[in-house]
Formats: sequence, C-alpha cells, structure tokens
Amino acid sequence: MKPLLMLVACGVSWAAPLQPEQAVTDDAIHRAVRSQPVITESDIDQARRKYRMPSDADLSRVPVPSAPDLDALPQPATSHLIDLEALSKGYEANADRITAAQGIRSGPALMVFVSFAMPRPTLERLVDQAARTHAALLLRGLVNGSLRDTVARVQQLIGSRQVAFRIDPQAFDRFAVVQVPTFVLGRDGAQSTPCPTGRCVAPDAYVAVSGDVSLDYALEAIERRAPRFARDAQIFLNRIRG
Repeated sequence: MKPLLMLVACGVSWAAPLQPEQAVTDDAIHRAVRSQPVITESDIDQARRKYRMPSDADLSRVPVPSAPDLDALPQPATSHLIDLEALSKGYEANADRITAAQGIRSGPALMVFVSFAMPRPTLERLVDQAARTHAALLLRGLVNGSLRDTVARVQQLIGSRQVAFRIDPQAFDRFAVVQVPTFVLGRDGAQSTPCPTGRCVAPDAYVAVSGDVSLDYALEAIERRAPRFARDAQIFLNRIRG
C-alpha cells in the first residue's frame, strides 16, 4: 500500500499519492545531446560565402571622402583687407630700382636704410624724396614679426607713391649699417664680395652717411666729402630739384 500525505485544514481533508524521485538516466543524456544543433562543414562554407571579407575590388569602389572646401569656411570680418598680390605687382613695377639696389650692377644706386621706429615725419619725408630720386628704402626685419603687419605699415606709409621698399637684413650687413637712417650711394658696376658676414661691398665702391637728415642734405654732404662720388650724387640731386 502507498503511503498517504494527509492535509487537514478547516475540517476538510485531502490526500495525494507521493511520487518517487526521477533518476537521471543515460537515455535522458542521449536525448539532450540529440536535441543540440549539429554544425557541419557545409554550414561553415555557407556562412563564409554569405559574410565574406571584402576584396580589393570591393574596397576600390568605396568612395573616398572629398577634401573640405576651405573657401566655404566662414571668413573673418574685416574692413582692412590687404591685397598681397596687388602689392607684389606694384613691387615688380619697380624691379629695375630693386635690382640696382641689390647688386649695384648698372648705374649708381641710392639706398636709404630705415626703420618704423623712426619718427613718422622723417619717414614721410624720405618716402617722398625716394619716390622722386628712384632710391630704394630698406628695412632690416618685419614689423611685429609679421609679414602682414609689415605690408600694412608700408601701404599706409607710401600710399599711391611709387617707391621700392624692401626687407633685406643682409644689405644691412653688406654695407655695415648700424643706425638709421643711413644713406648709401654705390658706384656704377660695384659688386659684392665674400666677407665674415656673408657678402660685402668693397669700401671704395660706396659711400655712406648717417643721421636724421633729408635725402638731399645727405647727397650734398656726400658731394662735398667724397669728390669721387660727386657726379653720381648730382644725378639724384637733380631728380629731387626737378
């Protein structure tokens, strides 16, 4: 006879047969194994074909991102734009004067070594006289270390006048210029030669005058103190006097 489990509550009785525990048999294990999916070589090959790696041809068809359009980027708002190209063309128009000042190759050359640290009235006077004599104005370096700032200052100073204005630190060494303004008059055909500072000009090939004076005053001083340069100085004096 099977044992009975008696539950008694509120005077009501209920009885259920007690089931024996189910043992884990080998058949149960085999059934569980058979229920798992079996992955074959065919399944692997099918998955490889469906999810294959891209070939070089596939990669070559992928569009390459284009470079950003810099012109479409917002531009800074300013009412003082500097046209470097136009300024460069203006300098090219004075190429003959610049060439003469660089190498003193044809005809006498007149150079005025200046700095923006000089008083503005002095610079204004020298620019006006340089425009009339075809002299070249030379700076040692950039204003605030910036080419843009230097161009802006030069434009503001010379206005519409045709003046050769150059940045040439080597020229300061070539002619041993240690203060500004310095006025250098070079002889026709003088050539630079090697020296400890790079390239120099023979001492008898040019004459220099320094001081806060006008260009015509410097030329007159050269005419008096260096007779061998008197004829060349007279050429530039005649241009100033018209």
